Amino acid sequence: MDKKLLDILACPLCKSSLHYAKEQQELTCIPCRLAYPVRDDIPVMLSDQARKITADEAKALK
Repeated sequence: MDKKLLDILACPLCKSSLHYAKEQQELTCIPCRLAYPVRDDIPVMLSDQARKITADEAKALK
């Protein structure tokens, strides 16, 4: 994931910054507890395509 792109991307719901998880190919929003998929190096920033993350996953990202 390009650092410049990551700097300008924000959660579409709450506008918080996102954390990139390279192994999972996901951008995660801790406040919303959602993980947006990255497919073919393209972030899919649709809430209906995101998966809910557990509280433990969110804590691990902090």
